[in-house]
Order: sequence, then C-alpha cells, then structure tokens
Amino acid sequence: MGVLLDRIQQHGDIKKLSDEELPALCEEIRETIISTVANNGGHLASNLGVVELCVALHRVLDFSKDCLIWDVGHQSYAHKLLTGRANAFSTLRQEGGLSGFPSREESDCDPFTSGHSSASISAALGLTAAKEIRGEEGHVVAVIGDGALTGGLAFEGLNNAGRLHRNLIVILNDNTMSISRNVGSIARYLTYVRSRPAYLNAKDNVESVLLRIPRFGQRMASAVRRFKNAIKRNIYNTTIFEDLGFTYYGPVDGHDLPRLISMIQSVSEIKKPVLLHVRTYKGRGYKYAEENPRDYHGLAAFDREKGLDDTAKQNFSGAFGEALCALAQEDERICAITAAMETGTGLVPFHEQFRSRFFDVGIAEAHAVTFSAGLARGGLIPVFAVYSTFLQRAYDQLIHDVALQKLKVILAIDRAGIIGEDGRTHQGIYDIAFLRTVPNAAVYAPSYYDELTGMLRACVEGEDRLYAVRYPRGQALFRPENYVPNGQNSALFGAAKSDVTLVTFGRQFSFAAEAAETLREEGISCRILKLNRIIPLDTDAVDAVMDAERILFFEEGTRNGGVGEAFGEALEERGFSGTFSLHAIEEGFVPHAQMFRTLSRLGLDRDGMVRAVRAAVKKGSAE
Repeated sequence: MGVLLDRIQQHGDIKKLSDEELPALCEEIRETIISTVANNGGHLASNLGVVELCVALHRVLDFSKDCLIWDVGHQSYAHKLLTGRANAFSTLRQEGGLSGFPSREESDCDPFTSGHSSASISAALGLTAAKEIRGEEGHVVAVIGDGALTGGLAFEGLNNAGRLHRNLIVILNDNTMSISRNVGSIARYLTYVRSRPAYLNAKDNVESVLLRIPRFGQRMASAVRRFKNAIKRNIYNTTIFEDLGFTYYGPVDGHDLPRLISMIQSVSEIKKPVLLHVRTYKGRGYKYAEENPRDYHGLAAFDREKGLDDTAKQNFSGAFGEALCALAQEDERICAITAAMETGTGLVPFHEQFRSRFFDVGIAEAHAVTFSAGLARGGLIPVFAVYSTFLQRAYDQLIHDVALQKLKVILAIDRAGIIGEDGRTHQGIYDIAFLRTVPNAAVYAPSYYDELTGMLRACVEGEDRLYAVRYPRGQALFRPENYVPNGQNSALFGAAKSDVTLVTFGRQFSFAAEAAETLREEGISCRILKLNRIIPLDTDAVDAVMDAERILFFEEGTRNGGVGEAFGEALEERGFSGTFSLHAIEEGFVPHAQMFRTLSRLGLDRDGMVRAVRAAVKKGSAE
C-alpha cells in the first residue's frame, strides 16, 4: 500500500486528505489493485476504470448513513480499499480473505451483496423506500455499467424509480463494453447521447452554480429547469432517462476528479431521482489492460511486467467452441447465442466463421432463452452458451418458452460445479436441481473433450426438446488408460464383486478413477458407474448396480434436488438391500477459495473419495 492509503483506516478517512492529495491517492489505489490482482487473480480492467469515481463518491458522501450499491460488484476493489479493508486487501479472493464482490458479511459499507448483473437499481430503490418509511437520512447510490443496462431488470428498476419524490442517485458507468463488446440499441443510444455533450454539460454547469447560491439557489435552479424543459420539449429530444422520470446529467469525464466531486455534490442536493452519466475507460493506468480490456477483465495471477501469457491451454470452453464450429460447417441451421460472454464461453471462433448465425444479446439471459425459442420455432437449431450461475436468471423461460412448446434449444452450460475464487455468487451448483424440474429436459455431463463433442452432436441430431450439455471450468483431468467414450449411455467399470461401487459423472469421474487406483494399492476394489446422461436418470444404470453391497455417490452440486438424490430414491424403489451414501454439497452457499482447495474441503476430490471409501469399508467390516 501507499502512504496515503495507510491513512485510510475506515470509511470517511478520505475526507481528512486535502484536495491536492487525491490524485496521488488514486495512483496508490491503482498500484495496489494491479499488484494484488497480479498475485491473486481477479477483475482488473473494470476496477481500474472506476478509481476516480469511487474516490469522488467517498469524498462527498457519508457511508455511515449513505448506501452505495455496485452493480455486478466486480468493480468494487477501490471501494474496499476506502472502507477499512486496505490492510486485508492482499487476501482478496483467497480462502478466508476478502471477497472479490461486495458482501454484507464483510462490511457495513456493503449494504447489498452482489455478483449478478442489472440488479442495483431495483435494490437501491428498495433501500430508498425503506429509508423514507423509517424516516432515515442518507442517500442511496447505484452504480451500473452500460453493459448491465442491457438487462431488463435494470429498466424495470428505472421505470419504478422515476416515480419517486426522493433523491435516488443512479450513476451510469459508461465504458462502452461489458465483458464482451456492448451490442444492441442501448449501446447505440448511449453513443448518441455521448455525441451531444455540449448542451448537456452547459446545463450541468448552470445548475451546479445556481445550487451553490445560499437561500435562493435551489429555487432559481428549479425555475431555470422548468423553463429549460418547456423549451427543450419543442427544440431538443429528451433522453430516455428523463422520459422515465429522472433528472439526467452528463456525460461527465469519469477521470476528471474535481469535476466528478462537483457533480456528485450537486446531484446529491436534488430531491428526486437523478441519473449521472459518467464516461470511463476500462484498464486505465495499466498499459496492457488499456490496450486489451476484454482479456484483462477476469483473470488468474499473472506477471504484471510482461502481462498475460498468450500461450492458451485447451479447456472445456475452447473444446465446446471447436465442436460447435465443426457442427455448424455441416448444418446451416445451427446458431450460437451468448449473453455478453463471447470470449468466456469459447464462441470467438464461431463469431468469426459464422457471423450471420452468431447472436450476442447483451447481458440478458432470460431474453436469450426466449430468443433461442423463437429461432427454434423458425426452423433453426440454437445453442445458447451460458455460465451455470447466470442460467439461473432464465428459469421461467426454460419452462414456459422452450419445454412447454417442445422446442429444440441446446444449452451449453459452462462453469458447471465449483468455480473457485469468484465464490458464492458464481458457483455453478444449482443448475441440476432446477433442470430436474423442467419437463422433458435432457442433460448430459461429459468428463472429457471428445465426450463433449459427441454429446453436443447427439443434441443437434436428437428430437425436439430442451437439451443441455454441462461441463466444468478449466481443463479435463485424469483419464484412465484405455478409456473409451460410451456416448449417451452410462458406463460401468470393474468387477461386480468389488468392495464398493462409486457412482458419479462429469469432472468427478476423473477423481473417482484416481481414487480407485489408490484404493487398489491398499487392497480395496472399486467398481465405477459413470453416468453420461444425468437428466432424466438412466434407469438401466440403476439396475446395473443393484447387486452392489456398498454404493457411494459423488456429485459436484447441491444434495437437495441433485442426481444423487434421484439415484438413491430409484435404488430404494427397486428394493436395494445394500448401503447407499450420498456425497454432495450440503452447505447453502460455497465461499470463495481456490477451486481445487474447495473441492478438497468438500470431500469431492480424489483424497475425499478415498477417505469416504475407507470409512465405508471400515464401517462394513465392523458391522
């Protein structure tokens, strides 16, 4: 940390610094963020872009009574440094350390835990209404990016907030891109607004001056505003935000600290909803991130002097992208859909090769599913690539717009299972439980890249229904010698008279295969049942292990509603006489830590399986 950051031990300490010290504070914050993310991994470009904005907010507002909500939350690092967490910042995203997102459990200055997009305005509106009902003082500020503004929930919040007669400050952090480049009419509209700042800035300057005149300033500003609005209705086009009931200011240079401080002071004095449009640049202050903010969005640890290593290793996302391109060469009906995650889901090659069949709908997962349903109804084969955690936002659409109408929509569910350092808001552990409730859905879980390719082909060639292929973050793991993929069918390995039968799917199969080798050296024999289609449950696979004495089921998802729960029920219905134990995720939300460390803690890696088998065998011997 730097000299100035050392002086900020709690929220409000920034007010003790002089105006002249604030630019140096911004540089110290940037240096701390760059160094920490280089060591720990994390979100870099987005955090570097909002340093001045965050400093200005803390300079003006009082977070003992004011509330600040960061939409998505992956740009809250400077906020953490200014709210008493600077000394712990080196633990960012580490087990037991600071979260990479705002967390209510971590600080009173994080009034709302966030990790998903487009929710900040609705949450801020609720907090504002609560303050009004309880008679509490204080402002509520929502900082939302232009990418998050493509989410429908953001406009639902804006639509309701505009009817308030109380100050609510929405800051639009406009950096022209989310994780992938922004698309659609909202992006074009903001480009239009940015193209006419002269008039808007003149308006801001006049009102800022008037608001500082003692006694009569507010009255004069209101009169000028009414006069201006009357003229503007006949001469200028209003912004969409003003049509929704907000007083609009901007665009303002988001790196002009004195200007930002002045504007935040001004908008905090207006007793109605205000939208302040701030123009920032992702990656500011770090050359590599400025030149390529997309690649420096969320990243693992790296060499800050050299930047990212361009040597890419094969992973499931890349394998999916390659497989989809190969299928699209064969079938012109195949389309790819992403919700602003083109890079993360491996769709860059598809976009380059099949531009007319590639659709980035912005951060709007519910829309993406219904849009896919429309494509399917029109005779195409849509493949929606989405992270497991974000698919949660489209549950209704999966049921009503796809399954009910028996339309062929294929979900490529990336980051399924434990994902690691992004923590509770991003773990992909709920998709199985809610997809089990969707009528006629078929879900596959590959363990290796060639299985992913085969299962994706099976979905393309299958009947009309909802399909999903779910796969983990990162690379494929241990593969037993002479292993041959078995397509959609389950596969059984080992002798029927083994001491235990392990049942699992996806990445867990690799751990089970390793555990079986370790246990064989100890004299314990294991048979493994590998499930390839996990929804609906393969009843033939259940019948195949009815002769087992001990069955241990391992699942990288929630116990409640998971595949293991269904498997155990099926065994019981068939009169299974042996013992069955289910090893899955029982805690409601899994905190952040390194991915394999989390799997180890949950007992869902090789060593955890070995311990569970030893305990089961020991218990059986004792009985």
